Amino acid sequence: MRRRVVVTGVGLVSALGLTAAETWAGLMAARSGIAPITHFDASQHACHFAAEVKGFDPFAYIEKKEVKKMDLFIQFALAAASEAMTASGLEVTDEIAPRVGVHIGSGIGGFATIEREHTNLLNGGPRKVSPFFIPASIVNLAAGHVSIRYKARGPNSAACTACASGAHSLGDAFRLIQHGYADAMIAGGTEAAITPLSVAGFAAARALSTRNDDPARASRPFDRTRDGFVIGEGGGILVLEDLDFARRRGATILAEVAGYGMSADAFHITMPAENGEGAYRAMEQTLVDAQIAPQEVDYINAHGTSTAYNDRFETLAIKRLFGDHAYKIPVSSTKSMTGHLLGGAGGLEAGISVLALQKQMAPPTAHYEHPDPECDLDYVPNTPRPVRMRYVLSNSFGFGGTNAALLFKAWE
Repeated sequence: MRRRVVVTGVGLVSALGLTAAETWAGLMAARSGIAPITHFDASQHACHFAAEVKGFDPFAYIEKKEVKKMDLFIQFALAAASEAMTASGLEVTDEIAPRVGVHIGSGIGGFATIEREHTNLLNGGPRKVSPFFIPASIVNLAAGHVSIRYKARGPNSAACTACASGAHSLGDAFRLIQHGYADAMIAGGTEAAITPLSVAGFAAARALSTRNDDPARASRPFDRTRDGFVIGEGGGILVLEDLDFARRRGATILAEVAGYGMSADAFHITMPAENGEGAYRAMEQTLVDAQIAPQEVDYINAHGTSTAYNDRFETLAIKRLFGDHAYKIPVSSTKSMTGHLLGGAGGLEAGISVLALQKQMAPPTAHYEHPDPECDLDYVPNTPRPVRMRYVLSNSFGFGGTNAALLFKAWE
């Protein structure tokens, strides 16, 4: 028998705020977290803006001597994990430590650290490279640091599957608990890749918006005038637990994880499969895993990147799976306000999906002004909406044709 898995804590760091409550308030106000880049001089770049986290103080979460050992993506993970663990009330004692694990994904890892240390090497030679370079930048050290902080000695891993990383880490953590390898998992995604090389690379691939005259409104998923995604940063961490384990310790249950699906497009290195075939199969597997009918899904937090192909093919995949019901499901992309966190997106949006279930509110797709005949669903334009929700689907699709979908159920 597969064990039931529940969510007992959510921690979010985004361009809208440093906590889940602040992020949710920004979503409900349809506020854009996108602005001109301050991390570096972007004047020579094709794209001058991003969704940066504002006012983040690592010393509020991490000892001063430890900060220099961590890239910003690790710091975001520790901040989000701190909120999630506090909310969950989970205390990792010596007795339960081997049954508590960590699974935190990132698509790129310590890009800023890699760029900085490469410059140090070129300018000063090998002796100028920091001894903390490797552990500060490799993807699994977000999970590693969280594990060390909480003395969690259970499964420890990290997905690195581009923009599906956070969702895959959550899904894999869900499976580990389902099948008895852990009783609790601290899981999600994190990213801090607003750097000169990253922005230049995504722009060179013609993936980024270049709406430099109106950055706050540049991310406009499903809108006919969309011209690319806006890179964001931050993270989302959830505490997942076996239902019986959570009940025994008297935890407050926020939602249940009902299903998980994954697939490959096997089509192209960056473009989604034609007609959204891979996205369709990931969503279909998730509903099969949860043993529910398509008509039972009440809201979809879409991948919705604001790129021409992604939005069109995700729409096609939703219509193929849900049929006529597709036109009755509110579908929104919170990337319109948070930007695209790449490997952190799945963690952030899973957390938003849990909050949507709790609040019974569908966040809006901001900046939706020009309907696209090829994107003809209900995208909750510009204003949040009360929705009676029992099941919420969260989609994450990545370069290389890697897809993930998670289904959350209201706690009853």
